Amino acid sequence: MIKSTSRHSTWNLIGTAVCLLISLCSNAQKSNRVSSPDGSIVFTLEIKQGAPTYRISYKKRDLIKDASLQLKFSEGDFSNNITIGKSISRKGEENYELVVGKAKVIKEKFNELVIPLQHQSNHIKVNLVVKMFNDGAAFRYEFISIPNHDSFELLDENTSFNMSGDPSTLALELPSFTSSHEGFYTTAPLSDIKNDQLMDTPALFSFANNTFVGITEAALLDYAGMYLVKQNGKLRSMMAFRPDRPTVKVIGSLPHKSPWRVFLISDRIGALIESNIITNLNEPLKLNDVSWIRPGKTTFPWWNGNVVPDTLNAPGNNFITQKYYIDFCARNGIEFHSVVEYGLHQWYRDDGVGFQPGPHPDVTRTVPGLDMKEVCDYAKSKNVDVRVWVHWAALYPKLDSAFAQFEKWGLRGMMIDFMDRDDQQMVNIQTEMLEKAAKHHMHIQFHGAYKPTGIHRTYPNEFTREGTLNYEINKWDSKGLPPDHDINIPFSRMLAGSTDYHMGGFRAVTPGKFRSQYTRPLMLGTRGHMLGMFVVLESYLGMVCDYPDAYEGQAGFDFVKQVPTVWDETRVLDAKLHEYIVIARRKGSDWYVGAINNSTPRDLNVSLAFLSNKIYNTTTYVDKGEGDPNSLEIANKTVSNADNLSIHLNSGGGMAAYLNASK
Repeated sequence: MIKSTSRHSTWNLIGTAVCLLISLCSNAQKSNRVSSPDGSIVFTLEIKQGAPTYRISYKKRDLIKDASLQLKFSEGDFSNNITIGKSISRKGEENYELVVGKAKVIKEKFNELVIPLQHQSNHIKVNLVVKMFNDGAAFRYEFISIPNHDSFELLDENTSFNMSGDPSTLALELPSFTSSHEGFYTTAPLSDIKNDQLMDTPALFSFANNTFVGITEAALLDYAGMYLVKQNGKLRSMMAFRPDRPTVKVIGSLPHKSPWRVFLISDRIGALIESNIITNLNEPLKLNDVSWIRPGKTTFPWWNGNVVPDTLNAPGNNFITQKYYIDFCARNGIEFHSVVEYGLHQWYRDDGVGFQPGPHPDVTRTVPGLDMKEVCDYAKSKNVDVRVWVHWAALYPKLDSAFAQFEKWGLRGMMIDFMDRDDQQMVNIQTEMLEKAAKHHMHIQFHGAYKPTGIHRTYPNEFTREGTLNYEINKWDSKGLPPDHDINIPFSRMLAGSTDYHMGGFRAVTPGKFRSQYTRPLMLGTRGHMLGMFVVLESYLGMVCDYPDAYEGQAGFDFVKQVPTVWDETRVLDAKLHEYIVIARRKGSDWYVGAINNSTPRDLNVSLAFLSNKIYNTTTYVDKGEGDPNSLEIANKTVSNADNLSIHLNSGGGMAAYLNASK
């Protein structure tokens, strides 16, 4: 009997060991790994204590580790007790052309892994789709099925971004989800960021080994926008609730896709700015006809205070004032004139105050004295298009009739303002506006709005978005917008794409002489800084915000007239976070170079090795001395790809150059 018991126990021990071994092997098989085509970036998913956990490494160093993926539906929890099914991998290439963008022809290889996940108890099925490029990684959730449901309610998405070490953070801190996404950026070690502090995306993280990671999202459609928040020392995603359902963040039918959670990764900061990963992750072009899409530059008289000559008869919301600006556009090759307001009243009928809609706004009717068709007809005769400013809440209730009327008048686009939300409802409203505007051959410029997410690949009538503190505040802020703020934008907000900035102010002053002026605002950056911004910032609708007499006959205006707003290629030639940046952008065979600086003067020597084997006739615009911030030294010379470009950048300065390839 004793022997029998001993033998039985031995078999139990052996059985337990075998089961343990099988379990360990099974867990080992649950590790899913995919790398970028060049092998430098690796994404790994594992199940740890029943929960899906991922890691991202770059050149064999962990950037994100032990980061959890958790979803909470009203139909059930999806955070632990998760199993992994058989993954599907594929290799591919994104090969497309952008109608508007920082590059035109995109050809980039990727590796993709689809990882099926299932909850063992409630049987909710979710696919994690991972896509890897040589300059970054991305993943999205695909909500596949929930037993006995054809729809879902997402209460929370807790995507963790557990950073390795303590990277320096460059981010816009926000007080709430209701936001125009404007403010000064915070730079601090991640450990110093307060718990529960809401941070906007994109956010940039700089690691000790000189590696940079930008976190943002792509293809934001029928979902809520993503923010970051630190809780218990770890970053996680956070989204706004729907206004109609204060406990729900996303409602949808099954299956459903989240936006992509994007990681821009490199040890060269300029690579994050050059990256096309965000458009790569969006759907292809959905418009059959894009011949009507005409990117370019636009007036925006609101910024300068609607300045007109003293000799102009009866300025106001009327034809004669619009004609003055249209004639300026026609003389100087500026594609658009914006009809905004006059005397702090919109061009359309509204009984509200301070540009906010009253109880009876009507964007289909102009104020007395303004005939919009007359304005558009005159502009068309001068090869200038007309666009308008409109408050979204005045437009949206009459969206179809308004767009039909706008097209009948001959309008070609609009700035839609004061949106200040990115919950699922507002995201869907903006998508609807883009789709319907395209049917009426009109472009959109979103103001008081969240960052871009690459939708311009699908709907190229999205020309630009604001979502950043910009030169409009020089009208009312006694301190003005300093160049030290400007230099943060390419490394943060512009990582997401097109960035509207109220550019073109031609009245620079030294810091001690700055004061706020609602009419004819002053600038803190130099004239060279302003010219450089037209190249440095990505925007398919460049603003020329000052009034005609501020430009015509002024040094550097010929560059403003000449510089394109869409590009065939973009290269960051030199850059240092918080300090300076030099960007080259190509249009056809010609190149445009722009540089902006912070408040510390410096000298740079930039290689022109990126040029083709041609001789380039080059015009450079550089600030003169430190005395007059509006004074430029303009020089002409020939260069080749064997040359360097020597640049002196003043305090708050910049430079611009046009390189014309010889035939």
